[in-house]
Amino acid sequence: MAVRAVRGAVQLERDEAGHMDEQVSELLTAILERNGLTADELISIWFTATPDLRSDFPAAAARKLGIVDVPLICAQELDIEGAMPRVVRVLAHIESDLPRAEIAHVYLGAAGALRRDIAQ
Repeated sequence: MAVRAVRGAVQLERDEAGHMDEQVSELLTAILERNGLTADELISIWFTATPDLRSDFPAAAARKLGIVDVPLICAQELDIEGAMPRVVRVLAHIESDLPRAEIAHVYLGAAGALRRDIAQ
């Protein structure tokens, strides 16, 4: 079994904890489903959030989904002028037999514009 990385992102409409929980849960669920993964195949997940998101930790959504024994970390995204606002990004390390070219990176909604080269 190989170690792979899966990317993803979602742009929130507003900075509210409930909304963040809903959107990050949708993103994580899509990452798992599109790659045929279970929580047991997750190694770790990095979350970043743009500086304008301060209502909650994105990792809290993962815990509520039942991802409880996987190391998670949150960090602040660089504050770059002109960058897309209210974005949560994910970098998940997984165990998978899928070749790199078959990993489904998930960019929901407007966040699809961030990585048109790999967004599914």
